[in-house]
Amino acid sequence: MKLKVLLFSGMILFFTGCTQETQNSLSRSLQNWTGTNGILDIYAGDKLVHKFINIDKLSTAFGSNDGKQRPYRYGYGIDDRNFNGIKDKGEKKAYFEFSDYSTSYIFYESN
Repeated sequence: MKLKVLLFSGMILFFTGCTQETQNSLSRSLQNWTGTNGILDIYAGDKLVHKFINIDKLSTAFGSNDGKQRPYRYGYGIDDRNFNGIKDKGEKKAYFEFSDYSTSYIFYESN
């Protein structure tokens, strides 16, 4: 019982001592582990120009030194080059960023 209390206390100290970015990273790891199935459609006007599938989470960027929110979002997903909504041969997981100010996008979960 003492070991459980000691481990729990250590975890609390660890998380409170982490920077916001480290906490976001740890949260992202948990999100990856639990899994979601998001889709990001990016438009130019009314035309679909890019699609990412199997996205675990969209994150808002924060500055490393000032902690202020940045005007873009980012994540990881499969680059669905043919827009068919499934991972085909040659389509790989990719990192992406997009502006909150100038990018027309829709993010949704696929069941």
